[in-house]
Amino acid sequence: MPGVVYGGGDCLSFKVNARTLRAALHDGSALIDLQIGSGAAKPVIVKDQQRHPVRGQIVHIDLLEVRLDEKIHSTVSVELEGVEDAPGVKEGGVLEQANRELNIEALPTDIPERILVDVSGMEVNAVMHLSEINAPAGVEFLDDPEETIIATITVPTAVAEPEIEEETELVGEEGEEAAEAEAGAEGATGEEAEQAAEGGGEES
Repeated sequence: MPGVVYGGGDCLSFKVNARTLRAALHDGSALIDLQIGSGAAKPVIVKDQQRHPVRGQIVHIDLLEVRLDEKIHSTVSVELEGVEDAPGVKEGGVLEQANRELNIEALPTDIPERILVDVSGMEVNAVMHLSEINAPAGVEFLDDPEETIIATITVPTAVAEPEIEEETELVGEEGEEAAEAEAGAEGATGEEAEQAAEGGGEES
C-alpha cells in the first residue's frame, strides 16, 4: 500500500503491507508509530485516506508526523449510544445524527479514537447541541458549541391517504347502479311499447 508521511521537514514516500496497515488503523489509537526501513520510529497520525470507489478498500494513505509535546488540530468521529432507549424514539420519533465528525485540539497522545455521545435521555422534538457534551480530558472542541447540532429527534410527518381512488371507485359503483337502473327502465319501456302494439293488433 503506497503512502506519504508529511512533517519533519520533508515528505517521505513509503510502502506498507496492507494487512499491517489495517491492523494499525484498527488498533484503536489515533497515534501510530511509523518506522521506515532501519530508521527510528516516529509518531504519526492519519491525515487522509483514499479509498477505492467500489470496493471501499484503502488505496493510498497520508500520514502526518507530530511532536508529542505539541497540541495539534484534528478531527474525530462521533458515535451515538443509547438510541433505542431514548424516550423520543420509543414514542415513534426518528433520531437523526446531524454531525458525524468534530474538530478538536489536543496533544497527539490525548486524541481519542471517537467521541461517544449518550442520547438515551432525548425526548420527542429534542435537539442536542455540542454545548451539552463534555470533552474528554485533554481535548478541546473547536466547533461552535451553540451552533453545532449533534442529534435531533423528530416526529414523522403523517402522509394523507389519497381519496381520489376511493371517490373514483364510489363514482364507478354509483355509475354502474345508475346504468343498470337506466337499462332496466329502457327494458320496461320497450316491453310496454311491444305490449301496446300487440294490443292494438288484436283490437283491429
